[in-house]
Amino acid sequence: MDSWSAPASALVSLGQNQCANDAQRCRWPDAPTSRLASVTAPTPAPDPAYAPPPDPTYAPPPDPGLIASLRGLDLNGRILFAMRTARMFGYGFLAVVLVLYLVAVGLDPLMVGIVLTMTLIGDTIISLWLTTNADRLGRRRVLVAGAALMVVAGVVFAFTSWVPLLILAGAIGVLSPTGNEVGPFLAVEQAALSQTVHDVRRTATFAWYNLVGYIATASGALGAGLMSQALLNGGMAPVDAYRAIVIGYACIGLAMIAGFWQLSPAVEAPPNDHANDGIRRRFGLHKSKKIVLRLSVLFSIDAFGGGFIPQSLMAYWFHTQYGVEPAVLGAIFFGANLLAAVSSLSAARIASRFGLINTMVFTHLPSNVLLILVPLMPTLPLAVLVLLARYSLSQMDVPTRQSYVMAVVDPDERSAAAGVTGVARTTGAAISPSLSSVMMASAGYAALPFYLAGSLKIVYDLLMYRDFRNVRPPEEQVRHTG
Repeated sequence: MDSWSAPASALVSLGQNQCANDAQRCRWPDAPTSRLASVTAPTPAPDPAYAPPPDPTYAPPPDPGLIASLRGLDLNGRILFAMRTARMFGYGFLAVVLVLYLVAVGLDPLMVGIVLTMTLIGDTIISLWLTTNADRLGRRRVLVAGAALMVVAGVVFAFTSWVPLLILAGAIGVLSPTGNEVGPFLAVEQAALSQTVHDVRRTATFAWYNLVGYIATASGALGAGLMSQALLNGGMAPVDAYRAIVIGYACIGLAMIAGFWQLSPAVEAPPNDHANDGIRRRFGLHKSKKIVLRLSVLFSIDAFGGGFIPQSLMAYWFHTQYGVEPAVLGAIFFGANLLAAVSSLSAARIASRFGLINTMVFTHLPSNVLLILVPLMPTLPLAVLVLLARYSLSQMDVPTRQSYVMAVVDPDERSAAAGVTGVARTTGAAISPSLSSVMMASAGYAALPFYLAGSLKIVYDLLMYRDFRNVRPPEEQVRHTG
């Protein structure tokens, strides 16, 4: 080592120690921006064989197909499907004999009408309250409560003929005089299913959900007819044979209590931060109040139009116009409902390609034109053919409509949104049959309900497309921007 090395090393060491002790005072100056920068080594070209590692957090969307959506249901989804099947079987099971049973226990036609009317009114009020509070009270609790109300109504109807008690049980309990969906179940189950399936599978899941409901209702009606006929043929009195059906309905409610109790917390609404955001809640809604109100108005128009020609009045029209016997009517509408069930599955595939609103509107429009054409057909075979063509399209808007409502509201509003829009449809459909039944009684106006129903439904379709064609659900927004 030369004579300068030791002093130089000592100075460097001293400077490093001082800078370490006082980093704020001892700062090295920034590198000068001079021509020296131009002699730095160039950035090497990227290796074409190199690929960045995949993002471990990325997960591709699941297969949105019908079979994949059905197989992809988790335990909660399977429980909800099973409860839907049991419930709709029970509704169809009871609806076939309910009026026969009330007459058999001694009620006159006026009292039967009062009991059924109060049942529907009470169901609307109770369902509205339960569904708009389900996300706050807990979806599982509301579903269990609804099943318990089925048991209460079934037990009371089975063991009393006192009209005031029947009215009270019908108004508070859950009974379906028509075989259609009643109670809080539909709205809450739709919200829970939307919580447990991916957005791209929501519509397909609702298509299966509706399909199992159609099949279960038909099976329940068939089962009640066979069971009651077998009991009657065995020598049982009519009132006791029909009471056995009512008791069976209550037993289905008990099974549903046990089933709903198995649901996990995953079906519940997610925690929300809207409690203190200055947005006042009404009917369980906050940010989506306006859109739910608009949808409710439009859905009530559609239901009001459909109420002019429900299936019972349509069957009556075929009977009075062409003399069709009940057995043939049963075959016609069995085929029609089977086509409607299959069409609900087709809706999911069409919606995945063209979008929910387009599927709702452009399958519903031709079905309503076909409805108007039914009374214009000169022969029974042509009228039946047009009717069947109409049913092959008419239900495609059901799963797409349900899916759309779930998509355009916040997750913690889904039960309330489904409940409010459902009550709007129920109310709209309850008004028009009383008007169309009067028209049916006059030969000159018997076809008018078809024209009114088809025209109002077309108005609904056009307004729906005008107002919501640009309001896309999340899964369509991703596809549109991508």
